[in-house]
Amino acid sequence: RRREANLSAIEILVLDEADRMLDMGFIHDIKKILKLLPRKRQNLLFSATYSREVKKLADTILSEPVEVEVAPRNATADRVDQEAFEVRQKSKRSTLSSMISKGKWSQVLVFTRTKHGANRLTTQLNKDGVTALAIHGNKSQSAREKALASFKAHKVRVLVATDIAARGLDIVSLPYVVNFELPNIPEDYVHRIGRTGRAGLSGKAISLVSETESEYLIAIEKLLKKRIPLFQYREDDDNLEIERLSSSPPLHSRSNNRSHPNQSTNSRPPSRKRRSQRNKTGRKGNAKSDTNQKSRSPTKLQDKTPKPRHWKPRKIRPASMK
Repeated sequence: RRREANLSAIEILVLDEADRMLDMGFIHDIKKILKLLPRKRQNLLFSATYSREVKKLADTILSEPVEVEVAPRNATADRVDQEAFEVRQKSKRSTLSSMISKGKWSQVLVFTRTKHGANRLTTQLNKDGVTALAIHGNKSQSAREKALASFKAHKVRVLVATDIAARGLDIVSLPYVVNFELPNIPEDYVHRIGRTGRAGLSGKAISLVSETESEYLIAIEKLLKKRIPLFQYREDDDNLEIERLSSSPPLHSRSNNRSHPNQSTNSRPPSRKRRSQRNKTGRKGNAKSDTNQKSRSPTKLQDKTPKPRHWKPRKIRPASMK
């Protein structure tokens, strides 16, 4: 617009994180830039995820493109161990603090959906004695670089980030990624947990799932074409539960061919009526859990995930807190 750059000699156009660059928030700016470039050029698009919608947009700016896949589309690293924990929304912060402290995690990247949520969680973790810093779009570039440097140098244990701020982060041997809130866009889950398990190293991705986020979990599993083990973390008796989880046997494989319902990626939470129905189911399940816990005998906990037609409820297994 300011005519300060001459683009007439451009030969190659590269769009990294193409799924984000071509979503509806950036596509108009991209098209304006394309009009200023020579018609004869090479276009290269790179992305870890590639939805049908993004492919349609890419086809509008590309001519007879060749698609090269170095890994299956929307795939996660084989070395990333994925787990989900069913947690009440109001108990998420205390659960996360407990996991970090009792598990003696030295370095954790935590994702939230909003900037304010990142700030709030950072403040709460520091009050719990867990050192934390936040990075998001409202932070200056220097503040983000300083926070990231402190995290890499192990001066703080937790880095709380939003999706856009965390794009492109490269943290050597990051052991843990936590989804404090599940993303409403399933592809963002792949990008989040891709921060760990890099360069042939192993990593662990943990998601804290409230009752209102169960549909997001289903959408993520549908994208990945596999189930994510779902556990329950009880905050009422942490010492007993941690011991039980630590001595639990390895997970048994389970069938991945159960059909999922069609899932929308709309960011709105489930309706009040549906949430009320799940709450009724949840109270019944909790009553059974409390009764069994008094006797300290192994329990089969009831899953609070909505039960659409043709979708069988999963069993919640004891978890491993390594």
